[in-house]
Amino acid sequence: MKKLALLITVILTLFGCAADKKYIAKSEPPALTSGIDLQYVDKSVRPQDDFYRYVNGKWLAEFVMPADKSRYGSFNALRDKSEKDVKTIIDNLAANTYDNGTDEQKISDLYNSYMDTDSIEKAGINVLDKDLKKINSIKNYDDLLAYMAYADMYTDAPMGLYVYIDLKDSNKHITYVSQSGLGLPEKDYYSNQSDKFKNIRSKYVTLIENMFTHAGFDNPAQSAQTVMKIETKIADGHWSNVQVRDVEKSYNLNSYAEFQGLMPDLNIEAWMQGTTLKNVPEIVVRQPDYLQKLNQIITETSIDDWKTYYTWKLLNTAAIYLPKQFDDERFKFYGTVLKGTTEQKPRWKRAISTVNASIGELVGKVYIKSFYPPEAKTRMDNMIENLRTAYGESIRDLDWMSEQTKTKALEKLHKFNPKIGYPSKWKDYSSLNISKDSLLDNMIAVQTWGINRNRSKLGQPIDRTEWSMNPQTVNAYYNPTKNEIVFPAGILQPPFFNLAADDAVNYGGIGAVIGHEMGHGFDDQGSLFDGDGNLNSWWTDEDREKFNAKTAILIEQYNAYEVLDGAAHVNGELTQGENIGDLSGVTIAYRAYKNAYPENTVIDGLSSDERFFFGWAQVWRSMMRDEAILQQVTANPHSPAEFRGNGPLRNFPPFLELYNVQAGDKMFLPPEKRVKIW
Repeated sequence: MKKLALLITVILTLFGCAADKKYIAKSEPPALTSGIDLQYVDKSVRPQDDFYRYVNGKWLAEFVMPADKSRYGSFNALRDKSEKDVKTIIDNLAANTYDNGTDEQKISDLYNSYMDTDSIEKAGINVLDKDLKKINSIKNYDDLLAYMAYADMYTDAPMGLYVYIDLKDSNKHITYVSQSGLGLPEKDYYSNQSDKFKNIRSKYVTLIENMFTHAGFDNPAQSAQTVMKIETKIADGHWSNVQVRDVEKSYNLNSYAEFQGLMPDLNIEAWMQGTTLKNVPEIVVRQPDYLQKLNQIITETSIDDWKTYYTWKLLNTAAIYLPKQFDDERFKFYGTVLKGTTEQKPRWKRAISTVNASIGELVGKVYIKSFYPPEAKTRMDNMIENLRTAYGESIRDLDWMSEQTKTKALEKLHKFNPKIGYPSKWKDYSSLNISKDSLLDNMIAVQTWGINRNRSKLGQPIDRTEWSMNPQTVNAYYNPTKNEIVFPAGILQPPFFNLAADDAVNYGGIGAVIGHEMGHGFDDQGSLFDGDGNLNSWWTDEDREKFNAKTAILIEQYNAYEVLDGAAHVNGELTQGENIGDLSGVTIAYRAYKNAYPENTVIDGLSSDERFFFGWAQVWRSMMRDEAILQQVTANPHSPAEFRGNGPLRNFPPFLELYNVQAGDKMFLPPEKRVKIW
């Protein structure tokens, strides 16, 4: 947005060069396969009625959900592979001993401490004595606020603090304060009066009671009711997930005095001292009216009741690191009640998940050497630049956007920073001490390291080399404050990215994922950030109104999608950013593919276009348990897989023309109801 006219001219010149059809096409050796899972095609389903089930129908009919899964699909299958790859790495390390402080020692000792169930059972709940004494020592509201800051760092609290890039000045860090403190996924779980949600609340209270019982506390039933009463009040003050998505309303810059004024009945200085931060002149408060309500909730609730609440938060957070009865009790609710999973994952899988979440880049260093082919980056680089070119063409061709806004959009696109495979600079874990003796002590050490690392960023320059995902992660992301799209090595494998397959399926798979992440730069949230990563309007008012009108139609489309036999619907407003990303992804990936490979080829009886759309649909192959579906449509910004597979295609003319979709077909949308944004 804030660029000199000369620089804008230079950028436009660069984009003008990109429009000269200088696409980077990869030469294809004859041995390339289609990359399509034809054995799952269900020819009893017409592609004009349900393309997702046409491509994946036999898999959906025959697949048996593993007992330890709440969902399973292409992402999960690849995550299983990544998990096994990491297990190979850790098994090789865990069998040996290493000098203290080495990467190998930290990985092996953290893993072994998780697997050492004998020591965990022997230690019992005594490992929590120090924290329980902290809670019991709370005598007044100043003590309570100091502990609330501590609980935010190690367990959970109604108010959370973190340091992150300033959304309005991407060259500096700032302190944020946000709502928190719930044990259920979202505020609707506390207020929805349907039988399903009432049952969930009842079983949540049972969980709390049983955990207090296992820990040997008196009056566990009364304690459970106390916790539920407090959490219900907190939830009532929370913003909904839809409201939280509004990045402009969530950015409220306060001086420290103004922040204190939001909670006038409390000594906020006692809380701030507990955060370990000093000299904080300004704070971005994400939900200011919530803090005003929290002020009242805190002062109207007794110290003893708050002690009960924080004891629960401690037990709930620590349960997975405690003896089996605590771990199993927690799983019965969070795994079975909320997600429908009937069995815990094997302990080795949970151990690997913990290692990845705690010191994932240490594992990532070895993973890259063992499982990431260098040629993957070259092919990804080519594909990303082809998609960037296609996105630029699409922006220029828009008939609803003014030239002024197009100029800014092209400037932002030009500044996109792709990151592929793994970071150029690894995180420094040298100050993190891990031992084989105590799992809980290790997790406290990891948490302390992470907190110190986060809070030390205040006043420091932005590290633009830092990644938010490990290399072995099967996912991708767009970060608007850095205007970067990031693709870890873990996702650069079939069915998303297949080095042995022709590029039709790759453009339909990883190409659409690239387009999706680029699309986040221009969705309802990302479009509010300029090319430098600042929350800064670069749209004309008229163009923004047109954009909002288009997204409103998309919201209406997704609101109509039913799950659980009509018992619930997709929330089109909550999922709009991801839905825009999906629609942009398939649109731009298709254009990029046709630019790079204009000639039709037939492999396995499928044309180039058919293989592209098959690649798209098989990426979304997925199955979910009913409980997980309910949680997804209630609290998750992603639509269920079948609607991610079919929804964008219903709006996409090349698909509708290829399969001759007509009025009366279930994939058909009248032209005036179709959405084309980018």
